[in-house]
Amino acid sequence: MGASGGVTRSTLRQQIADALRDEVLAGRMQPRVGFTVKQIAEQYGVSATPVREALFDLSAQGLLESDQHRGFHVREFTVADYRSMVEARALVIDGVFRVIFDGSGSAPAVLGAHQAALVSVRRRAEEAARAARCGDLDILIGYDLRFWKELGTVIGNAYINEFLQRLRMQAWAFAVPYLRGHGDARKGLWSGHPDLVDAIAAADGPAVRAVLDAYYAHGLDWADRLESGELPGLGPGHS
Repeated sequence: MGASGGVTRSTLRQQIADALRDEVLAGRMQPRVGFTVKQIAEQYGVSATPVREALFDLSAQGLLESDQHRGFHVREFTVADYRSMVEARALVIDGVFRVIFDGSGSAPAVLGAHQAALVSVRRRAEEAARAARCGDLDILIGYDLRFWKELGTVIGNAYINEFLQRLRMQAWAFAVPYLRGHGDARKGLWSGHPDLVDAIAAADGPAVRAVLDAYYAHGLDWADRLESGELPGLGPGHS
């Protein structure tokens, strides 16, 4: 096969992975419901090879699990898993921003090199916050993931950014079914994206930490309410 064929297959693989990821994050593909490579290939009208590759990609991202060569299903996360995701993100991001805002006065120089990125991040932040206030999950998830991914360019470490992005996708995959099942839950969606951008752009370390602390406390509080039975989906003591 020539080079053009390789590029076409790779692109198709990515397109299928992106489409299936969107289905998972939208809550339209549910845990425990199995599916095969053949079924997905027929659904999209493509050959099995790019579908198989796309499914393995999503499995590597922790969104799907293989059923011992029988097929795949969406990975099922627990509240305990979700808490661990939030805590892991908090530890990693806290460490990253401690390096940037460590009191050495280097923050303005570091941020100055990413001014163009911060302009784009601010646009994502405003759109994400608007969607959160309106309770529009489909719009929010897309902008939220883009916001954090683009903000990760400030970190300057692609491995850390990839790890954090994978955790965010897994967290959304867990949360979306519960958020869609309870209209009131959407009213509590976090909308502090612009506040975080403002604090970062001002090189205000304490303000950055305050916004991030509120962000992670929000996620953990939501998990507590879900587990206690205050929100539908899980009863007290379930994990």
